[in-house]
Amino acid sequence: MMPLDRCAADGACRSPLDAARALAPSIREHADEIEATRQLPRALFNALADAGLFHLAVPRVAGGLEIDFPSFVRVIEEIGKADASTGWCVNQGAIFGSYAARMPAAVARTIWTETPRSVVANTPAPTARAVVVAGGYRVSGRQGFSTGCRHATWLAAHAQVIEGGKVRMHEGKPETRYLMVPATQAEIVDTWHTRGMRGTGTHHFSVDEVFVPAERSVLLNAPVLHDAPLYRVPRTLLFAAGDAAVALGTARRCLDVFAELAGAKTPRYEQGLLREQAMVQFSVGRAEATLRAARAFLMEAVAETWNEANAGAAASLEARAGLRLATTHGIRLAAEVIDSLYAAAGATAAFEGNLIQRYFQDIHVITQHVQARLSHYELAGRHVLGLPIDEIHL
Repeated sequence: MMPLDRCAADGACRSPLDAARALAPSIREHADEIEATRQLPRALFNALADAGLFHLAVPRVAGGLEIDFPSFVRVIEEIGKADASTGWCVNQGAIFGSYAARMPAAVARTIWTETPRSVVANTPAPTARAVVVAGGYRVSGRQGFSTGCRHATWLAAHAQVIEGGKVRMHEGKPETRYLMVPATQAEIVDTWHTRGMRGTGTHHFSVDEVFVPAERSVLLNAPVLHDAPLYRVPRTLLFAAGDAAVALGTARRCLDVFAELAGAKTPRYEQGLLREQAMVQFSVGRAEATLRAARAFLMEAVAETWNEANAGAAASLEARAGLRLATTHGIRLAAEVIDSLYAAAGATAAFEGNLIQRYFQDIHVITQHVQARLSHYELAGRHVLGLPIDEIHL
């Protein structure tokens, strides 16, 4: 596969990973503003969009970058090191872009890339109603947990399809679709009041009798029209790998910040610096080992899934179970690392404005996400023991 890059007006080309690294200082510089305003500042959003980072998973035929899976995880990890909320926004916007592979290229291009900074924000549950009308649907409803909806160009309303006053069925189940609504035709409902991950702006939105042409809708599990390795990886696991990358990137940055603190702070009632305490040295050593092990497991599982996809096959049950376990475990171990550093930092980490406090709050919002459910351990355990499993979570 040829290297992916995005070329600037001056002719200089950067890979997505190089772009993420180049933007990291600006992301860190805006972190307080991101936290305070609960959204990405427009200038930062523009820079991320201009680097193509929201179009990483959009097919090339639709104007996207169609990145390889291992590179994607590294990009999100790098952004997560700079700011967890920013990494989360990019992951959510980018992976939802994989739906462009399930739509005709011309339609996908209109939605995702005709406007270079176009981003589609989504919502997980089909709480809207899409009533069938001539040429398309009339969509109404209130939708929750829409990361990045304030900077989105389109909002993907997730709806059950209603035809003739009844829920339309598809393959024996109620039909659900994503319907692309211009952000100007939706109302953002300010609901994202949290202690961590504030900058994701994961608000609700509502739509009221908005007409959506049929071609701007896509079945939840629509077949891929543009076959490529990235689209053979289950979408939920693409999201999960990005989420784990954000968590591990955040934990890595927390460890770096703690090392700086430990080299400058003399704890009360102690003679030496924090870093001279044996228990602190133990905590840091264990944190380093934990982080490296968690990251190695994640990248191993990503590589295994990617190798199968490159061979032309859908991800096997073995690969999917391994990736589900690696993503969940990565998030959980990231939380353990940050918890241990928070404890070792003492009262310093308890105050607002301290970075370790922010990382502590962020990671404990991430652990509440569906991708970090403890039940995923049970799922993986059943698979290892040769028991039947519910593959819906894989």
